[in-house]
Amino acid sequence: MRRTPNGRQATKSANKENSALSPYRALDLSDEKGVLCGKILGDLGVDVIKIEPPGGDPCRKRGPFYKDISDPEKSLFWFAYNTSKRGITLNIENPRGRKIFRKLVATADFVIESYSPGYMDYLGIGYRQLSKINRQIIMVSISPFGQRGPYSQYKASDLVTAAMGGMIYPHGDADRPPVQIAEGQSYLQASAQAAAGALLALYARPRIKQGQWIDVSVQECAAMVPMIDLGWWISEKAIVRRQGPYRLRGSVAQREIWPCKDGHVAFRILGGVYSKGIRPLAEWMAEEGQAGALGDVADWSELDILEITQEQAEAWERAIGDFLRRHTKAEIYQRALEHGIFLLPGYTTAEMMDDRQLQARQYWVHLPHPELGDVIKYPSAPCVLSLTPWTLSRRAPLVGEHNEEIYCREMGLSEKDLHALKGANII
Repeated sequence: MRRTPNGRQATKSANKENSALSPYRALDLSDEKGVLCGKILGDLGVDVIKIEPPGGDPCRKRGPFYKDISDPEKSLFWFAYNTSKRGITLNIENPRGRKIFRKLVATADFVIESYSPGYMDYLGIGYRQLSKINRQIIMVSISPFGQRGPYSQYKASDLVTAAMGGMIYPHGDADRPPVQIAEGQSYLQASAQAAAGALLALYARPRIKQGQWIDVSVQECAAMVPMIDLGWWISEKAIVRRQGPYRLRGSVAQREIWPCKDGHVAFRILGGVYSKGIRPLAEWMAEEGQAGALGDVADWSELDILEITQEQAEAWERAIGDFLRRHTKAEIYQRALEHGIFLLPGYTTAEMMDDRQLQARQYWVHLPHPELGDVIKYPSAPCVLSLTPWTLSRRAPLVGEHNEEIYCREMGLSEKDLHALKGANII
C-alpha cells in the first residue's frame, strides 16, 4: 500500500489479493438501509457488485453534493457508502433482467437486499429460489421490522426505526420533544450488524455445507444502542426525562456539556475517589483568581456528590462556566492532559480532519476521482489488520460504469447484446 504524507493511499482497484475476503463476491441490491453493509464487505476485499436500476440508484439524489453541484454523479452520500464496489445497472423487475441476475447469483457468495419482506419471493428471486441455483449463497435481507411479525409489512424511515428502537427518546432538552442524533443512525447500525451476520454465515458455511438467510430488523439493531446508555434514562420503573447537557446525580441536575471560548467540552463534577478529576481544575481556577464557589470545598475527596444541593451545583456551574468561556478547547484539553482533569473536547468535523492522532495513524485515505479531476479524502478502516488490510480499494462507481466489464468480459455477452439490453431498459 502506497502512502501519502497526510494519509493512507488507496490500493489499485484490482489489487485485492492480500485482503481478508478477496475470493468472495457479493451482489448489492440494497438502498440506504443496507448500503454500508456492502461497503464493509467491499473494503474487506469482497468483489461487491452494486446493482442499480437503469438510470441509477435513487440514493444518488441524496445530498450533500460535491462542490454543491446537484448531480447524481456527485452525491457525497453515494461516494461515502459505495467505496470498493463495482457498479452495473440491471432491471430485476424485468424477466430478462431476473434471468441475468440468476446467472450472477450462480457466481456469488452473498446477496444483500433491502426490499419489503416478500418482494424478492414475488419476483422469484427470494432466498429459497436462489439457494436452488447456488446452495452456498448467503442472503442478507434488511428491512425496518424484519421478515415476520405484526409490523413486518410496515414502511418506516430511519427516524421511525430509530425512535421505535429507543435511540431518540433520551436526546434533547427536557422541555422539548426528543431530537434525532444524526440522519441514518438506525440504518447504519443495521448495515453493520448485517455485515457481521454475513461474515458469521460465511464462517459457518463450510461446516453446515450451505449458505443461509440473514433476517435483519432495523428496529432491533437500533434497540441495541440505548442499552449502552440505559442507566442515564431508566431508573428502576421510572423513565427519566431527557436532560440535554445535564445529567441527574441523585436528585440534582448537573451540567456535563460546557461551552468554552471556541466550542464545547465534556466534563463531570465528581467527588470521593474520583476527586482527582475535579481538584486540578479547581486549582487552575484558583491560580487565575476565578475559583468562585469551588474555593469553598476544603477536600474534594471527602465530597459525596449525591449529597449536594441543587443550589451548590448551580453555584459551581456558574464558576466553572465563567472560567471555561475564557479559554479555548486546545488550552483546556492541554491542561487536562498535563494535570489529569477528567475532560474531553467536543470536536467539529474540520477538527477531526486535523486531529494529530488520526494523522499520525494515517487514518485518512485519498481516493482519486478522475471524472472530477480531484482526489477526495475519506475516513479509513475502523481497525487495522496487519496482514489482510481493510482497504478502500476504489471510489464509488458511476452509473453503469462496469456494465461492459461484467456483462461482456466476465459473462460473455457481446457489445450488440449490451446495446440491445440497454435499448430494452433491462440494463
